[in-house]
Amino acid sequence: MSNETITLAGRPVRRMGFGAMQLPGPGVFGPPKDRDAALAVLRRAVDAGVNHIDTSQFYGPDVANELIHSALFPYAEDLVLVSKVGAKRNDGGHWLEAQRPEDLRAGILENLASLELDQVPVVNLRRHPGGDVPFEEQLDAMIGFRDEGLIGAIGLSNVNIDEYTSGTARTEIACVQNAYNLIDRSDQAVFDASRKDGVPYAPFFPMGSAFNPSNPVLNSDAVKAAAERLSATPAQVALAWLLQVSPNVLLIPGTSSLAHLEENLAAADLELDAAALEAIG
Repeated sequence: MSNETITLAGRPVRRMGFGAMQLPGPGVFGPPKDRDAALAVLRRAVDAGVNHIDTSQFYGPDVANELIHSALFPYAEDLVLVSKVGAKRNDGGHWLEAQRPEDLRAGILENLASLELDQVPVVNLRRHPGGDVPFEEQLDAMIGFRDEGLIGAIGLSNVNIDEYTSGTARTEIACVQNAYNLIDRSDQAVFDASRKDGVPYAPFFPMGSAFNPSNPVLNSDAVKAAAERLSATPAQVALAWLLQVSPNVLLIPGTSSLAHLEENLAAADLELDAAALEAIG
């Protein structure tokens, strides 16, 4: 895997990271189908050089963090764990808002406990579309948590360009995590702003949303043609495109399969040629 790095919260991380969202059971709820396989995926990712893992206490809930702790604790010195707050789960697995400052604090404390950390290196404030809690109130709370030492740095997730601009004007922002891929570029304004500012951008749904069975990313004619010509998979082309389109991109593809993990890691070494980049657009 490529050794190319980018600075995340003052620490160098490889541009190919790992997202833990796929490790719990179906719907990101409950235990994994195969606990040993999930642990093996985490250990193999780190052995291969991954030193940036994205997670959250509400993945499971507690499942992803427990697996990370079981597989990797005590953590390597260069491993940067990034979590997020702003949501929670009920007993039926439904996603609920947890946007108030007291909710954000509770989420951070739950992450500290389940990961067995004194400080979470980076915590993303994940905004809920249509929520009624002002962004400025949330950001004030996050700055307070950082000053208190509960978190090392503040990230933003699911934010629009006004929130991004407001946030970066107020305080240092370690990273942005929004939806972006070669088909869905609706977040282009934030993508471009973060690139200009040198803020790491971690796109979620990099290979298309799992909630869209037609998956226009992996089924794109241009992507499939490039994959066939370059002896790669469509997923590898989609990931490689993101790495080449901007130097501030950090990837966090997730999987519970060792075979898929190896496929994703190999995308860091795939160089798309001019013909592929032109066809994808």
